[in-house]
Amino acid sequence: MQVHLSRVTFAWPDDDPILSDVELTLHPGWTAVVGANGAGKTTLLRLIAGELSPTSGGVRAPSPVHLCRQRVELDAAVEEFSWDWSPEACRWRGRLGLDPDDVARWSTLSPGERKRWQIGAALAAEPPVLLLDEPTNHLDADGRQRLAEALRAWRGVGVVVSHDRAFLDALATSTVLVDGGARALPLRPSDALAQVELEAKEALDALSAAQERARAARRAVAEARRVHASAVRSRSVRSRSKGNHDHEARSMGAKFVAETAERSLSKDLAAARTVAARAEQAVEGMERPESLGRSLFVRHQPAPRSPVLALPLTDVRAGDAVVLRDVEVALERGAHVHLAGPNGAGKTTLLNALVSASHLPEDRLLFVPQEHTPEQERAWLERLRSLPLDERGQVLQIVAALGVDPGALLATDQPSPGEARKLAIAYGLGRDVWAVVLDEPTNHLDLPSIQRLEAALAAWPGALLLVTHDQRFAASCCTDRWRIADGRVEIEAVVADPEGAQRP
Repeated sequence: MQVHLSRVTFAWPDDDPILSDVELTLHPGWTAVVGANGAGKTTLLRLIAGELSPTSGGVRAPSPVHLCRQRVELDAAVEEFSWDWSPEACRWRGRLGLDPDDVARWSTLSPGERKRWQIGAALAAEPPVLLLDEPTNHLDADGRQRLAEALRAWRGVGVVVSHDRAFLDALATSTVLVDGGARALPLRPSDALAQVELEAKEALDALSAAQERARAARRAVAEARRVHASAVRSRSVRSRSKGNHDHEARSMGAKFVAETAERSLSKDLAAARTVAARAEQAVEGMERPESLGRSLFVRHQPAPRSPVLALPLTDVRAGDAVVLRDVEVALERGAHVHLAGPNGAGKTTLLNALVSASHLPEDRLLFVPQEHTPEQERAWLERLRSLPLDERGQVLQIVAALGVDPGALLATDQPSPGEARKLAIAYGLGRDVWAVVLDEPTNHLDLPSIQRLEAALAAWPGALLLVTHDQRFAASCCTDRWRIADGRVEIEAVVADPEGAQRP
């Protein structure tokens, strides 16, 4: 039981290839697929699933192939799984902590709860090939642990795309690195990424050494040119200053010596130029390390008042249902707060209530929800294109710092979910907001982008309210915590997370 891709290339009509000459063989067990947003990870899954046909090359996979997409919908497979009382279905529901009665209230389930139902239905179908696209999005710590344990018990060919470092390491024993092509390594994702970083460092060191050799060669050419020019000038001066009593034979001998030295210096200059040309060619032939997204600078003007977001003592509702009781919270100017709690506790409901009650000008509040539609993503892109040139440039600088090529973004009609999320965040930061409210911002982001965003938010001087199940991310970005438990919001002091200091 294997999946084999033979020299697969894929490109949309009239576009450059997304993947080129991919040669892969995937065996039973879990393989992690990692790479930057837009590199082709989801495209690779869709090729394996048969949803896309290669532009060239071929894909062989045992049938059926089941693809769990990033977006979760209530479909027939989930409904059948909910009332299937076979031992296998009951076992998977038990592993994932699923209650069949939950499906009847699907619209009120949290995205994390829906994700577990989606994957549970896929596992119960027992396909020979299972493809998971960001399976930990929206899952809390308990949900991630349950999912990892369930997936380790599965025995088919599994391919998983995820930004969750710990989850991938706990599950996958091999890694595919996607960046225009696909490179397979028989290593856990963290070990594979460490090897790639080492190779990148070695390439950078080699490039730096080659550049220094080229600089030294250019200096040698300049010195040879100076010496040669000096010799030419010296012979010319001697020739002009020759007296009437100089002996002809002696003059001819001196001329011969000077011309011989000049020819030797000309050869030295030519040799130096040859060495310099070769050194320059060597530098031009080397791959330059990617510099996109190395740093992030965010302008900021403090809010004129504090708190910037607040709810007076009140009950928070979702429709007619009371979700949280006796809530009284305030996000102070400059505070960094992690809003924590299990799936379904009401975190997103509280964010929506705070944003709805805000009196901030629209251009001073950045709120990025955890889910957005393709229509919203296209609207964000059109909004960027309509900005004045200077504002657009500021936003695109931050887009680039988060790891997206601005030119490629402006050229596309539909950004990927990760590109769209970075665009939304960059739009707010680039226009100098007073408060940032992010609901699971690491969903759909690749690992380098998470690290860049983590560093940026940690240095962000404005107010930050963050919902995330990534405890490492929260510990780096936040200093306070609001925890939802039993329908109430508890205000806690400094976030104490021993893993925070151990973040890679």
